[in-house]
Amino acid sequence: MAKTPVIAIVDDDEGVRASLASLVRSIGYEARAYESGMDFLRQAPGDDPACMIADVQMPVITGDELQARLIAAGRHFPIIFMTAFPSENVRQRVMAAGAHCYLGKPSSGDEIIRRLEEALAGHAP
Repeated sequence: MAKTPVIAIVDDDEGVRASLASLVRSIGYEARAYESGMDFLRQAPGDDPACMIADVQMPVITGDELQARLIAAGRHFPIIFMTAFPSENVRQRVMAAGAHCYLGKPSSGDEIIRRLEEALAGHAP
């Protein structure tokens, strides 16, 4: 029996974490929510998800800093970035480093599901 893909959700906004976790579960995946990049690094050392949905603007370490730390540690999995404060510089940086996509907030559930399924299938956006 195939293992259910685990989707890590990293966002400092509790409401966003809860709604994304609910969306992920509604399509049959397991959701693990983390309130910060540091929380993810502490709770999931080496336990890589099938995909991560991460906010860009977070306290302590930003989403792009989290991505850099994961890459430096040799941990590679698709990351879908979401932000309420889009920046072309950040978008270019995370995409160049291998992010799956960079979405603005709010994004529709359909858009998030489409991007998540692309990432899990290994397709570029």
